[in-house]
Amino acid sequence: MGSMRLLVVALLCAFAMHAGFSVSYAQLTPTFYRETCPNLFPIVFGVIFDASFTDPRIGASLMRLHFHDCFVQGCDGSVLLNNTDTIESEQDALPNINSIRGLDVVNDIKTAVENSCPDTVSCADILAIAAEIASVLGGGPGWPVPLGRRDSLTANRTLANQNLPAPFFNLTQLKASFAVQGLNTLDLVTLSGGHTFGRARCSTFINRLYNFSNTGNPDPTLNTTYLEVLRARCPQNATGDNLTNLDLSTPDQFDNRYYSNLLQLNGLLQSDQELFSTPGADTIPIVNSFSSNQNTFFSNFRVSMIKMGNIGVLTGDEGEIRLQCNFVNGDSFGLASVASKDAKQKLVAQSK
Repeated sequence: MGSMRLLVVALLCAFAMHAGFSVSYAQLTPTFYRETCPNLFPIVFGVIFDASFTDPRIGASLMRLHFHDCFVQGCDGSVLLNNTDTIESEQDALPNINSIRGLDVVNDIKTAVENSCPDTVSCADILAIAAEIASVLGGGPGWPVPLGRRDSLTANRTLANQNLPAPFFNLTQLKASFAVQGLNTLDLVTLSGGHTFGRARCSTFINRLYNFSNTGNPDPTLNTTYLEVLRARCPQNATGDNLTNLDLSTPDQFDNRYYSNLLQLNGLLQSDQELFSTPGADTIPIVNSFSSNQNTFFSNFRVSMIKMGNIGVLTGDEGEIRLQCNFVNGDSFGLASVASKDAKQKLVAQSK
C-alpha cells in the first residue's frame, strides 16, 4: 500500500504540472479546464485506478480507444457512439467489433466528471486524458495533454473499416495508413509501441501460425520457439478465440520490451514484426534505438501521442459537449437530461 500511495502522490503532482502548463497545440491547450474543471485529472485517474484492480487490461484498452477514435474522422469521440436510427456505430466496424473495450469505464468517468463539472468536458478529451493516465499507470511516460476538443455529432463505420490499420498489414500498408492521418514513419514505429501492453485474439494472428500468405507454412519471420507457444495457445481450427499477450515478457507494463521482442522475432502481430523484419526498412534503426534506450522511446511517445491527439479535432462552436458519451445530445435513447440510471431505464422501457 505504501508504494501505491507514492504512485498516487506522484500522479497528483503530475496533474498539478499539467494545470500549470501553458504551451498550446493548434487550438488545444493543457490548461483548457484549469478554471472550469480544476479537478478533472484526479477524477479521471480515480476511476481508471479503481478499474485497474479488477481489470489489468483496462489501460491498454483505453489507449486503444483513443487511437481508434483519432484514426476515424479525427479525435472527436465518434468511436463511443452507439447505434441509433441515424448513426451506424463505429463499434461494429471490423477492426472494432467484439474487440474494443473500456466503454463502460469511459461512461463511469463521464458520470464522475459531470457530477463535478456539468456540461463542460468533452468525451473526446476524456479519451485523450485516459490514454495518458493509462500510460503512467503502466509505468510509461506522461505528457501535458492538449485539451479543448468537442464531440462529434456523427460516426463513420465505413471510414473505420478503411482507416484503421489491420494486424496483417505489411509495412507499405502501415505507412500509407499513418500517412493519411499526417503521421510519419517515426510516429508509426513509436505509436506501435502501445502494443507493449494489452492482449490480442488468436484470430488476429493465426494466419502467421499455419498458412502465412496462403503458403501452407508459418510466417518465416516468427521465432520458431514462440511459434510453438502460440500454436499451443491457438490450435488450428479451434472453435474458441483465446487472448494472447501482445508483449510476452511484460504484458501489463508500459516499457520498451515490445521492441526487444521484435529483435528476437517475437512480435505477436504481423504488423508488429514488419517494423523490424522488412528487409532494408527505414524502421529498423528506430526499432533498434527504442530497444536499446527506453528513455528515447518514451520521449518520442510523448511527442507522437500529442501529435495524434491533434488529428481532425473539433473546437470552438463545432460539434458539442455530449452529456452521455454513447449518444449525441437530444437523442431519445441518450436520455441525457435524466439524472439517475433507474429513471433512464424506466424512460427507455416506456418508449418501446
